[in-house]
Amino acid sequence: MRDDFAYVDKLVPGARWDARYAGPDNFTGAPVDGYLTDRIVGTRALCAALLEAQGKAEAMGLGLLLWDAYRPQRAVDRFLEWAALPEDGRTKARHYPNIDRSEMVEKHYVAPKSGHSRGSTVDLTLCRLDTGEPVPMGGHHDLMDPVSHHGAAGLTREAAANRRLLRTLMEDCGFASYQWEWWHYTLKNEPFPDTYFDFSVT
Repeated sequence: MRDDFAYVDKLVPGARWDARYAGPDNFTGAPVDGYLTDRIVGTRALCAALLEAQGKAEAMGLGLLLWDAYRPQRAVDRFLEWAALPEDGRTKARHYPNIDRSEMVEKHYVAPKSGHSRGSTVDLTLCRLDTGEPVPMGGHHDLMDPVSHHGAAGLTREAAANRRLLRTLMEDCGFASYQWEWWHYTLKNEPFPDTYFDFSVT
């Protein structure tokens, strides 16, 4: 691994993680190319900002639960290959119930070049500090549906408040939100804004 990248759990004590693309619990239904271990990796700049966010969350009895950060380009390429395959229905109900898998790119859920591959984008939520249970957000990670957009209609009051809290916390710590996914944040002053890395997470 590059010296300017690190395992997030080493630099952000107390943060929880579940590396979704290292196992089968993701929209492809299988471990994804480039993810060889259940760890989250990111730039050291990302880790420093997440440490600040974790501290703010802990003051409210909450913590961070991370699903992904650095994403090898080969994983992005695999997403594109997968989206072009015929529908088999295995993950549709959970991850893209109202679109065809071929629409994932045009609807901004999958991109040929992902900010994740630059190392300073993170997918995350808030969880209870005492139990580790995620707080209600009105939809889960990688649900490719309008309900995942910021400002989505039909959320419970609690879920809408939790989304606002996460967004405020992350923006206060130097992150920008992504319109289509409530869980996706990119460091505004990312150290590698034009570089897409492809080393594996090992």
